[in-house]
Amino acid sequence: MMAAYSATASFDEVILFEKNEKLGKKVYITGKGRCNVTNDCSVTEFFDSVVSNPKFLYSAYYGFDNIALMRFIEDNGCQLKTERGNRVFPVSDHSSDIIKAMTDALKKAKVKVRLNTEVKDILTETIQDTSKEEVRSLKDDDKGEIKEKPSGNKRVIGITLKSGEIISCDRAVIATGGLSYPSTGSTGDGHKILRKIGHTITDCRPALVPLEVKEADECISMQGLSLKNVGVKLCDSSKKKAIYDGFGEMLFTHFGVSGPLILSASSNYGQYIKKKGIDDAILHIDLKPALSQKQLDARLLRDFDASKNKSIHNVMGGLLPSSMIPVILKRCGIPSDKKINEITKQERDALTDTIKDYTLHVTGSRDYNEAIITQGGVNVKEINPSTMESKLIKGLYIAGELLDVDALTGGFNLQIAWSTGHLAGAGI
Repeated sequence: MMAAYSATASFDEVILFEKNEKLGKKVYITGKGRCNVTNDCSVTEFFDSVVSNPKFLYSAYYGFDNIALMRFIEDNGCQLKTERGNRVFPVSDHSSDIIKAMTDALKKAKVKVRLNTEVKDILTETIQDTSKEEVRSLKDDDKGEIKEKPSGNKRVIGITLKSGEIISCDRAVIATGGLSYPSTGSTGDGHKILRKIGHTITDCRPALVPLEVKEADECISMQGLSLKNVGVKLCDSSKKKAIYDGFGEMLFTHFGVSGPLILSASSNYGQYIKKKGIDDAILHIDLKPALSQKQLDARLLRDFDASKNKSIHNVMGGLLPSSMIPVILKRCGIPSDKKINEITKQERDALTDTIKDYTLHVTGSRDYNEAIITQGGVNVKEINPSTMESKLIKGLYIAGELLDVDALTGGFNLQIAWSTGHLAGAGI
């Protein structure tokens, strides 16, 4: 949608082909239906949040950043608000209002939209001979040297629709998304089309996705429990190197863990797997990051002194959620009905150790049906970062989640889509 809008600055006729029955189907489900449209952060914070190939995004982001996007959306009738973590949402909390702003912009720009229209292939032809005019335009005026080669040895001449219809064109933007949430139409069509015409697709895997753990039986007993203000460190199996280190919210599920912290950790986990070729990692959870080990022990002693004749299960309620208490006590080997006045120093030490470092062994991630984004995609070395044009095929532009670019949760991935889409349209 953004690429089509941006392209209207240069072309009188822009056609947007959408295989779904309506535009913005994937936008509709983002942010749990509220659409975390971007993040109102600094430039440095944005690039620090990009996991894969951040430097590739310099031109795209500087050309259409979060400020430009927010102004664009509000100018098209959707008021925005900023919440915790600088996450930006529509004031209405309805993602449909973001889609309406986009579709209204497309209408004003007179973009022709064809719904229920699936593109099957991009048609190309070999460039037989570069014209003298084209070569001359690439030469330095003083030295007569060619500064850069024409884009590839092929060029776009049209597209083929699934219906068999052929549309002639000399410019095309492909922005079909990745593999996550296939029910929204992201079924890897773009990867297939681009691979067929010579582009390299790097290994893809689900990202911003819940993680599965070996200790699923413990997680089942805590299913639905949400923890706030906890520290999480994901380390490789040797425990020597942190893959991810963060602070915030997480959630226990029937298979393992989820929530904002875990989703962000999963992106770094994906990069770890790509480099190491192994799935196992160790998740360290600090349940009381505001307290040092010594302060936590002092807190336990105060609670214990106030309830010496009570069972430990009843006393721990002031420190831990009720569904977590049996899990922690079992980890420490302490019977839940043991009286406080019978708890040994060794058992108290075990409690502080476990509360400060509750560990889970990650065995893998959930699939694309639960992944917010796809990690991997079109090799960015084959794309001109200043225009989003393919270096292999002249007139072909690639944007959004199709590219091997991804970021942490918080609106950053949608901003990548807006920025690269805008640049692709402008690049034309």
